[in-house]
Amino acid sequence: MNYKKVAIVTGGGSGIGFAIAEKFTQEGIFTYVTGRNLEKLQVAAERLGANCRPFQFDMTWLDKIPDFVNQIAKEHGRIDVLVNNAGINFKNGMLELSDEDFQNVILTNLTSVFSLSREVAKVMVENGCGSIINITSMTAFYGIPKVVAYTASKAGLQGMTRAMAVDLSPLGIRVNSIAPGFIETAMTSKAFNGDLRRKQKVLERTPMGKMGTPKDIANAAYFLASDNAEFITGEVIRVDGGNAIGF
Repeated sequence: MNYKKVAIVTGGGSGIGFAIAEKFTQEGIFTYVTGRNLEKLQVAAERLGANCRPFQFDMTWLDKIPDFVNQIAKEHGRIDVLVNNAGINFKNGMLELSDEDFQNVILTNLTSVFSLSREVAKVMVENGCGSIINITSMTAFYGIPKVVAYTASKAGLQGMTRAMAVDLSPLGIRVNSIAPGFIETAMTSKAFNGDLRRKQKVLERTPMGKMGTPKDIANAAYFLASDNAEFITGEVIRVDGGNAIGF
């Protein structure tokens, strides 16, 4: 197969992950979308077309990550882009959050990102180039109630982005993060359901006066994956309509 680039997008079956995969495939990048729900992945792959391949995979299967990566590398000879998008969240107050749930969030959102990035970077090093993109969250900048585990994982991911960039950039691998603001997805719709005051508060402090769309994140991801971003590494790009600077 002769493709412009080969990419992996975790959690690519829906929402932001699907939008990123859609942008990649439209631009001629052969894209693997991973997730736990095979049926959802197959539906996504049908929509994305010939440049997409679904791959059922649970990011907590740390011991299986090397084989997963090697399988892709063996078939294509390279992996050019990795988007670490998959993540989970438990919405509980700190006093109600169990150790088990906290650890599960850290395992999925942070530990697995390290393991997958390490294995993919080994492939990228062989070709002397690559782009790793971590999808973080504005929770890493804010204090938002009832998401302490998620916040810890995303703040850790932003720190890990910078450390990974220092280690990998001399080897030709750029590492960056995107911190989405409030984006119109099924998850945010559920969060705002019946809570119009919360939604209004979000819009009031967003200078652009609206929520973003998954395509906004996809465009940023494609930029970071492209040669147009060849001198950008270790950055966290906020795609939030100015929410972080609003008051």
